Amino acid sequence: MKVIVAVMLASALVAQNASSTEGSAGSESTLEPRYLIDMPTAGMLSKGSFSLDIDFYQEGGVLLALGVGIIDRLSIGISYGGSKLIGSESPVMNDLPGANVKLRIIEESIIFPAIAIGFDSQGKDGYLRSLDRYKIKSPGLYAVASKNYLLAGYFSIHGGINYSFERADGDKDANVFAGVEKTIGPFVSIMMEYNLASNDSDGRSLGRGRGYLNAGLKWSIGGGLTLGVNLKDLAKNAGNVSVGNRTVRIEYVKPF
Repeated sequence: MKVIVAVMLASALVAQNASSTEGSAGSESTLEPRYLIDMPTAGMLSKGSFSLDIDFYQEGGVLLALGVGIIDRLSIGISYGGSKLIGSESPVMNDLPGANVKLRIIEESIIFPAIAIGFDSQGKDGYLRSLDRYKIKSPGLYAVASKNYLLAGYFSIHGGINYSFERADGDKDANVFAGVEKTIGPFVSIMMEYNLASNDSDGRSLGRGRGYLNAGLKWSIGGGLTLGVNLKDLAKNAGNVSVGNRTVRIEYVKPF
């Protein structure tokens, strides 16, 4: 973890001297954040651009996601990955590729937030075949609102509701989530999200009813590249974590 943080700090220093500040972090960011940590925002890919997101998580897990901006208000994507891809053990692949589509139905104004609806079948942190679900359930159908404010840079508020179709554990409730993001200088942002996980607290679910509290920090490197590090499940909803479940994300966005 110390190596990861050191590399990312060095990247932030490189970004300060980069000719391009293009990325999704910091007050000079040119890309809309499409996710906080696990949950979506109303941010979109612009028309004619593509995204490559790579998540590294526990047990040598890697998740790759590709997205395309069809128009400014509509994007689609596909994702796939598995656990134990890094290391000497046999890989455990996800059951199926994930698919997502997002449509922004209302643009942000001075008074009203941007609102997007979508579907995302990609869960996080590994697939559990015994429960036919991901450790962090996929959003499924969702609606989310995002509002940005000028406050020593930018301060953003996000909130939404979702209904996951991962219900084999017996918990079929709808769920709500919320989060905030604050820019720290031109290239860095910090984030926090709370996933109530009301759909992960009954039957054979993994949660203890506390919800998932996650925090993260990300840097815009330039040229469409953003690096982030996250601490997940700070409330120890799923048990066996010390400080937090540590994950790393690489985001790359470019026009065709």
